Amino acid sequence: MTAQKNFQHDTTYYETFPQKTTVRLYLSKKYVHLNFPSGGNNEDLEYEANPKLNLGAGITIKNISINLFNGFSFLNKNSDEKGKTKGFNFQVHLYPRKWAIDLLYVSPKGYHLEPQGMAGASADKYYYREDVKTTFFGISAYQVPNKKRFSYRAALLQTEWQKRSAGSIIYGGEIHHGTVQGDSAIVPASLSSKYPQRGINKINVLSFGPGAGYAYTLVIGQHFFITGSMVINLDLNFIREEDEVRKEKNVSLNPSDVFKAALGYNGRKWNISANWAGSALSMQGSLTPENYVFSSGNVRIVVAHKFDRHKK
Repeated sequence: MTAQKNFQHDTTYYETFPQKTTVRLYLSKKYVHLNFPSGGNNEDLEYEANPKLNLGAGITIKNISINLFNGFSFLNKNSDEKGKTKGFNFQVHLYPRKWAIDLLYVSPKGYHLEPQGMAGASADKYYYREDVKTTFFGISAYQVPNKKRFSYRAALLQTEWQKRSAGSIIYGGEIHHGTVQGDSAIVPASLSSKYPQRGINKINVLSFGPGAGYAYTLVIGQHFFITGSMVINLDLNFIREEDEVRKEKNVSLNPSDVFKAALGYNGRKWNISANWAGSALSMQGSLTPENYVFSSGNVRIVVAHKFDRHKK
């Protein structure tokens, strides 16, 4: 804590506001996608969760943030047309001064196939599987060497103000573990002859490895900004595909990515912006030379205001 309090940054590049309280109102939508490769000329299977659009409010005092949100019915009038997704989706993005840290725990149940008309569904309907569920958890952590001139918080937390363009290399690593399973084969019966994973009803994965990348904020006229951040990891992946009689195992070395993006207006009092944080794990199974891809993320539109805290 002492090092954090005594941290000195270049105030010509960005400003901090330790005596202000940031209050925000936002719309957000989280997502989880599962891509199953066909291993041939057929289209990959694209399973997607169907999360709600949430309206939220939050407050940040010093380095502590609290956000509350709800998927109100007036924002999700037609959400059931793709089927319901239940479960837990916990995605936290932390930005201590020297680090960018992402924590993930997702356990949605209920997926549909994109696009409409797949797997015997009518042309205007989605094939829906209430029983398909996933559980993924993991952490990624990356150092930010140019912390004195570049601020993730300005772009993604609305608590600081990046006044001049700056960037930083970033490096670190990640580890994730997860399962995908259904009560029956994950590949629909009507498509089973076209996919090498036919009959498989459970997939276990463990993935870890180092990564490096770059983050940059372009500032126009001190207030308008565009931020992009991308890390490419080289992960060692262990995967097991199962049915009632088989347990097919494979080990592979594949790239994965962790990315963040934001754009909008920022200043001493107001922040109006949109941001996107996400990741994609890619790994090869034993049944096809092409890769499974498991992706998740969060898209937000934010209006935030920084208020002075009155001293007693």
